[in-house]
Amino acid sequence: MTTTPRLEIEYCTQCRWLLRSAWTAQELLTTFSDELGEVALVPGTGGVFTIRLDGELLYSRAESKGFPELADLKRLVRDRIAPHRSLGHSEKGAR
Repeated sequence: MTTTPRLEIEYCTQCRWLLRSAWTAQELLTTFSDELGEVALVPGTGGVFTIRLDGELLYSRAESKGFPELADLKRLVRDRIAPHRSLGHSEKGAR
C-alpha cells in the first residue's frame, strides 16, 4: 500500500539521468523523511525530467530549460507538505 504524499521523479534513460534523479530523491527523502510517504523514480525518454507530488507537476525541465536548484525544489515540496517547517540553510537568500 502506498502512503501519501507520493513524489515522482521521471527521468530520461536516453540522457542517462538516473544518477541525477536518484541524488534528487535521496536529498528529498533525507529532508522530508517524516513527511514523504514514497519517492518513485520513473524511467522515461525524450529528455524528460519532471517532478510531481501526488500527481501535481512541481517541476519540468522542458518548461524551465534546465534542472532545478535543490534548495528551490525543497521549498516547493515543503510549501505543499509541511508549510510551517524551516529548511534551515536551504532558505538563506530565498524570497
